[in-house]
Amino acid sequence: MSKPYNNTKATLALAKASFRSIMRSPSAVVFTLAFPLIFILVFGFLGGGGVKVDLAIAPGSDLQNPIIKSLEKNNVIHLVKGKGEAEIHKELEKGHIAAVIDVQKNKAGRPAYVANIKYTSASIDKGNILKSVLSNLYYSLNAKDMQPSVAQLNESTVTGRIYRTIDFILPGQLGFSLLSTGVFGTAFVFFSLRQNLVIKRFFATPVRRSSIVFGEGIARIGFALLGAVFIIVIGHYFFHFTLVHGIVTVINMLLLSVIGLIVFMGFGFVVSGVAKSESTIPPISNIITLPQFLLSGTFFSIDAFPEWLQPISRALPLTYLNDAMRKVAFEGAGLWDVKYQILIMVIWGIGIYAVAVKVFKWE
Repeated sequence: MSKPYNNTKATLALAKASFRSIMRSPSAVVFTLAFPLIFILVFGFLGGGGVKVDLAIAPGSDLQNPIIKSLEKNNVIHLVKGKGEAEIHKELEKGHIAAVIDVQKNKAGRPAYVANIKYTSASIDKGNILKSVLSNLYYSLNAKDMQPSVAQLNESTVTGRIYRTIDFILPGQLGFSLLSTGVFGTAFVFFSLRQNLVIKRFFATPVRRSSIVFGEGIARIGFALLGAVFIIVIGHYFFHFTLVHGIVTVINMLLLSVIGLIVFMGFGFVVSGVAKSESTIPPISNIITLPQFLLSGTFFSIDAFPEWLQPISRALPLTYLNDAMRKVAFEGAGLWDVKYQILIMVIWGIGIYAVAVKVFKWE
């Protein structure tokens, strides 16, 4: 009697063959490793921050005074309003804001206002920029006024983990790598298999359709995880990318990578199903990937975008992957702490695979 057909072995065989194919593909290597690595190297060597400095206004601070009015007109300073004391303290420790200012009227009358500024050691570069701005502001306000000093500045510092440019850039580049691998790789491979009637030939064998999909998925996930480990290692050892809990943080980032890649592969299945020819795959894929690459906080925080654009950014799945990656890497969050981001990605996955089932063609 012949042995029953083993679909598990068939799945692994297909995964092995697909993995070899991916490794031999120059485009896969470029999108998964080369492009993200180039951006990491560029921003890693630059090392600096942006030109905007976030300054929080403490709850209960006086807002109708020359100090706040002057800061509102300053092009370098971005005033953060409406946050509570506990939230501001956490943001200071993480380096997300450079300082917090509390301005109060002086009951003694001289000077007219007293400003207490608390900096963070987690963002020394932006803190130095802010100190320079406030120093000039203090001199300007007091020089213009013929009466006794308008303002007095009292400065202190909160200790926090140093937040480097690489801590923002690397998770975004990792997300870009997963997006490119999931969409472009899946779309081209399955369209080619269908066009060359390879999948149709599989119908003559006992192999299941699910084995074909799972085999391709395992190969993509394996290749993407190798790329993710490579990017994280380069960032950590060469540019001091923060991994709060070491290997545990790396494992959490890899698990997030798997979730993200599975979702992005769904977009690839959709593209392979709607594309009429191989030449139409790149433009369709770019329609999906380019907006996410630009609007999902890959290079810049979405808070820097115009208010009308931010809701669009917050609707994209790559935004939530990038956000979850940064929270896990720098803040030391666990997967349960980023459950909201994971939930949004899962919802996207369910929706996109529902579309993929409708448009996918096997021949």
